[in-house]
Amino acid sequence: MKKAIITVVGKDTVGIIAAVCTYLAACNVNILDISQTIVHGYFNMMMVVDISALSKPFGEMSEELGRLGEEKIGVQIKCQKEEIFDEMHRI
Repeated sequence: MKKAIITVVGKDTVGIIAAVCTYLAACNVNILDISQTIVHGYFNMMMVVDISALSKPFGEMSEELGRLGEEKIGVQIKCQKEEIFDEMHRI
């Protein structure tokens, strides 16, 4: 199984989770785990997803998620493959 980590951060607004999940479903990405919090009006979400059946190149999906966040939802969305995320956050 190939995994990726998706983070979403920004001002809370209606439809953030719906927009991200709808996009991921269209790309044939399965959500394995999801955690979200809202602190003083700021939204923070982290997702672990299975990209084994991804219907487009990973880089394209990552760029499109970033644009979706900025242009349509007003949040910052980052997507990294699990092995890169692990290496960046290793002590």
